[in-house]
Amino acid sequence: MKKIKEFYEKNYKLLLIIPFLLLLFSVIQIGFQYSQTGDFVNKGVSLKGGSTITIASSMTQSEIDSLQTSLSLDYPNAGLSVRSLSSAGKTTAVVVESSLQEGDELDSLLVSIETNTGMNSGDFSVEITGSSLGESFFKQTMLALVVAFLLMGLVVLIYFRTPVPSLAVILAAASDIICTIAIFNLTGEKLSTAGIAALLMLIGYSVDTDILVTTKLLKRQGKSIMHRVYDAMKTGLTMTGTTLVVITITVFLVESDTVKQIMLILFIGLIVDLIMTWIQNVGILRLFLEGKRGSKHHK
Repeated sequence: MKKIKEFYEKNYKLLLIIPFLLLLFSVIQIGFQYSQTGDFVNKGVSLKGGSTITIASSMTQSEIDSLQTSLSLDYPNAGLSVRSLSSAGKTTAVVVESSLQEGDELDSLLVSIETNTGMNSGDFSVEITGSSLGESFFKQTMLALVVAFLLMGLVVLIYFRTPVPSLAVILAAASDIICTIAIFNLTGEKLSTAGIAALLMLIGYSVDTDILVTTKLLKRQGKSIMHRVYDAMKTGLTMTGTTLVVITITVFLVESDTVKQIMLILFIGLIVDLIMTWIQNVGILRLFLEGKRGSKHHK
């Protein structure tokens, strides 16, 4: 533990490579995602439009996988996703999501599901989200995310009134969001409106720890820089650790896919936030404070 602390204290400039490389790779991933799909993130039906077909059935996982394979072969360009809904550990329904909307293709999909499951389409529940409505939802939620981030940045600038620390907090929060989206893309999950809500929550979590350490370093005087960092770290890591425990428990106990997506995004974001807060933000603040102190001694 002592060696880790010594390395952390002495090599903070070298450690800054980690968050900036992570940010660079994330930007590359998002750019590649956009070039391949036209979207910077995998969007679910609620954000891009399509159909959600719910089948009341207690199918086994192998049957669900078989249904996914069969439908994907028949409709390779429909963005098909087959998942189960569970209660008390038992499958109660199967959900088939696709980009298909009203028309012959959707009717054909229903017939294929009937053939593969042996059930009547009259027992299916079909919900359709228009592409224009889905796109409208996406634009509104993205606008909410951008406005929330800009207002957060404004509050930080007003509070600290010093460009470098303020921009360090904003950079850490932006890095957290960008890296979380990139890692989320790699999971293959599709973002829903609930996922956007999770990203909004993540801004709050990220800024919370960044403001904590920035306040300790700038506002608290009389102690060494690293003493103030460790003081902030005790509180920050406790906050993040307890939240991660709650998230992990929720993932295992809650069956709702919506809740699980929120928890997944928060889990990824909080892990990334550990890097962005305690390596990136602390490193930039140390460079700023030590440079400031050096200029005073020079004078």
